[in-house]
Amino acid sequence: MFIAVIILLIVILGIAVIFIPKNVKNKEGFVKINISGAEINAEIADERGEIERGLMYQESMGEKEGMLFIFDKEKETNFWMKNTLIPLDIIFLDENKEIVNIAENAVPCKTEECALYPSQFPVKYAIEVNAGFVDKKGIKLGEKAEF
Repeated sequence: MFIAVIILLIVILGIAVIFIPKNVKNKEGFVKINISGAEINAEIADERGEIERGLMYQESMGEKEGMLFIFDKEKETNFWMKNTLIPLDIIFLDENKEIVNIAENAVPCKTEECALYPSQFPVKYAIEVNAGFVDKKGIKLGEKAEF
């Protein structure tokens, strides 16, 4: 009887692991970012699948939440809003964490052809936050982020 209970628990645990969403990270998958006194609690996207998925299908985000994209090397990149449900501001940073471009109010896209939001310069990082965050917090080109 005891062995049957143990086996049942192992099976239940195995099934639970299979159905846990893969995009849920523990606290170590987040970083605090400060730009011009504005704080952001950002989920980290540093693996290819995480970077490609970004904030797709996310229905809402807290006022001080966002996502930090970390690229393996500094490069020019494009963001798009395919299957993204909320409008976003995208802050592009070089390897020194200096803001080199900002795309404000990137709109959700549910069609096959979506607008591209280019970094315009080589970047090592990008931060996505709710649309209006950049304007509300007075974030400007040339400022540095701390994280």
